[in-house]
Amino acid sequence: MKIFRFGRKTGKTIAHFDSNFVMSRILTSDNSAQIGCMYLEPNGIVGFHEASCPQLLLVVSGNGWVRCDADELVPVGIVDAVFWDQGEWRETKTHAGLTAIVVEADVLNPAQFMPLRK
Repeated sequence: MKIFRFGRKTGKTIAHFDSNFVMSRILTSDNSAQIGCMYLEPNGIVGFHEASCPQLLLVVSGNGWVRCDADELVPVGIVDAVFWDQGEWRETKTHAGLTAIVVEADVLNPAQFMPLRK
């Protein structure tokens, strides 16, 4: 498991066509991908299970904890991007609620654009 950041500070200012915004690149893929939005209500949990493919969980609201093979729970919040590789065990839980965009594909390389969280 690796945790990346996709916040404003990691982005690039876009000014083309009289635009004024920051774009934080997340990833590219030559393979097909499944993208969804996951809503965990307060005290929600995605139970401990083995990843059948690489998965990137992008926290867009709320906060919670994730873990991998180890028993240690790692806190996550807005603009954290949690990456699990195929075969890693994973779990996500929250007390207050958490919303995340989830990307699953045969090949994902989040390190291409996002820095690791410090």
